[in-house]
Amino acid sequence: MKIALVTETYPPEINGVAMTLSQLASSMRQRGHYIQVTRPLQRDEEQITYTNESEVRVYGFPIPNYPEMRLGIPSQVRLIREWRNNMPDIVHVATEGPLGISAIRAAKKLGLPVISSFHTNFHNYSEYYGASFLSPLVLAFLRWVHNNTECSMFPTQELADQLANKGFNDTFVFGRGVNLNTFNPQRRSLKLRAKWKANDDTLVIVHVSRLAAEKNYDLLLRCYEAISRRKPDTRIVIVGSGPVENQLRRMFPNAIFTGPISLDNREALAEIYASSDFFIYPSTTETYGNVLTESMACGNAVLAYDYAAAAMHVRSQENGVTVPLGDEDAFITASIEIATNEKKRKKLGIEAVKTSANFEWEPVIDRYEALLKKHLAL
Repeated sequence: MKIALVTETYPPEINGVAMTLSQLASSMRQRGHYIQVTRPLQRDEEQITYTNESEVRVYGFPIPNYPEMRLGIPSQVRLIREWRNNMPDIVHVATEGPLGISAIRAAKKLGLPVISSFHTNFHNYSEYYGASFLSPLVLAFLRWVHNNTECSMFPTQELADQLANKGFNDTFVFGRGVNLNTFNPQRRSLKLRAKWKANDDTLVIVHVSRLAAEKNYDLLLRCYEAISRRKPDTRIVIVGSGPVENQLRRMFPNAIFTGPISLDNREALAEIYASSDFFIYPSTTETYGNVLTESMACGNAVLAYDYAAAAMHVRSQENGVTVPLGDEDAFITASIEIATNEKKRKKLGIEAVKTSANFEWEPVIDRYEALLKKHLAL
């Protein structure tokens, strides 16, 4: 198959969507398929439009108040020209920005089948940016974009069902995976723990994410403070970057901030997970949450709300702990219990590693490949 993947986030950007799409592209190429990625130029890249056999780059512009992320400019004419010269069999639009909309229009102009994938709950972000009144409008826009494609792919059945009930047509679940050769408990490093001033008895909390308002950092802080009152030597490691990083450095003056870790250096991220003990993930806006399954694969006890990846993979009190979505008191109580019960914490981590055998990427790629073939046969 010849696949045109169009996305406004892709490496060298660092986030779960970029990682997922990069893995899809790499795996499909390994299976002998041709895949060309169209994406915006990033801040540090040479500011020229660029094309080669595997990648088309277009000009981009930063999202207001979030300069780390960029949207691609409308590029319908460019895409039509590119695709006429190198005609794909199918177009996969992964983001709902100007570039993605251009790709849908270009595909329709050329009579190409076009599918889409849903990666980000933008409609739920509004309340974290003081604009909750916009949520219905954002949802309507997302629905319009996806319903202009032949089907929309979702990471979980839960999310697919939720949005089908809100008018999204032709939903399909293909999931997410974890590279278990990279993410596993053998990455644990006593040398790294010593660098964090942590010995074998020190509790190390880890949090990995894009550092943005919608990740619910007030609750993470309340958990950390409650735990620290009971275990004063607790260390917390925060991995990532984003618009609220400076604010978080003030909120967590004793935290270890690693900064972002390149998607080309996943082993370093795995070492951080495996060298920690307890992964706390208070976000309420995830479509999936790759970091949760990565941390489980590395042997962390995990705490999250009962939705998205946690609802799929965590059997609460067996291989992790979940609490009802939005119940902050229960979340804090659970964080204290895990932090202060070493025996339980270690048992949760051992069971999490056993569960991670189900996280392999191959079944995910199988479903993706089957979906593309199905739409080519229609």
